[in-house]
Amino acid sequence: MEVTKHFFEGVEKLLEIWFADADYNKSRDLRKVPRCVWETLLQAVKCEIISFARNHTVDAYVLSESSMFISKRRWILKTCGTTTPLSCLKPLLNVAKQMGFTEVSDVFYSRKNFSRPELQLFPHRGFCEEVAFLDSVFENGRSYCLGSINHECWYLYTLSHPERGGRTQTKEPALPELESCSEPDQTIEVLMQNLDPKIMNIFTKQHSDDAKEATVNSKIHQILPGMEIDDFLFDPCGYSMNGINERGEYMTIHITPEHQFSYVSFESNVALNNYADLINRVIKTFLPSKFIITIFANKSSEGYATMRELEVTDMFQWQRTDMQCCNFPSYNLLFAQYVINNCSLSCPDSDEQIDDAH
Repeated sequence: MEVTKHFFEGVEKLLEIWFADADYNKSRDLRKVPRCVWETLLQAVKCEIISFARNHTVDAYVLSESSMFISKRRWILKTCGTTTPLSCLKPLLNVAKQMGFTEVSDVFYSRKNFSRPELQLFPHRGFCEEVAFLDSVFENGRSYCLGSINHECWYLYTLSHPERGGRTQTKEPALPELESCSEPDQTIEVLMQNLDPKIMNIFTKQHSDDAKEATVNSKIHQILPGMEIDDFLFDPCGYSMNGINERGEYMTIHITPEHQFSYVSFESNVALNNYADLINRVIKTFLPSKFIITIFANKSSEGYATMRELEVTDMFQWQRTDMQCCNFPSYNLLFAQYVINNCSLSCPDSDEQIDDAH
């Protein structure tokens, strides 16, 4: 097989940490960490900050490889290429401890299988290696592989302590003696491959002068109206954007436009009672040949209805090739895979053998 001389791994590694704040100490806030501390921490990841936006609920950083979001007690890092996000995990926990967060309530690490896993660096050379590293930091984590191990798959490592007031409990209970109800929480990801070349051309310096032009011409700004957008167009090609709103919701899109290995990811925690229209807008914006949808939601979330609808019916015009559902202590997960126009499912082999994937 001919090997492409130039290659960039668009598949991202997504790490999300929620810190416990059971006594609701209002002085504890990860957003108070100085930017220089984050810059030092990101050196271990092999990326850097290139743009920044904030409002009263969330700080959003565009990075040289994807994005970082920080709220009061939630930290999200999403990086592509050969970055090493797990390498900053221990320093992150030390930074959080200095801010008064001594316990972790929820951990999520996920990624799709790499196109070229042999190019990755420690501790990301395989999912087993990533799980071993995470297990060296956390106790009682669980690892999963969803999808087809010999075609497309998606890896997940998760740890949840609902009793510590995790992602399902985000505001102070009205009465301390009563058990608080779960706050709505959800995350949707759409991971797309083999995208329309004409659309991908928009995200090159040859066809767009700057990020704003690429955002408007691609209609990215219409996917979730009302988001304050911070975007960046790389030279000679590549695109990243973060969007945030006053409700503390975010969206982020990252684009690897090269025809031989085109890849686009969309992610948001926007609260909707049905994600069907949003998914349709995303797919029509980029026109992939195949894509994966993952949705996390607790039962208090509006998005839970979409999960139920996707489970029982194929609501889209696309061919669904796989669907799996998981129930976890504080949320449910739906994984679904689609192809368009009967596109071939063939892809580079997953980066683990079957015995190593669980």
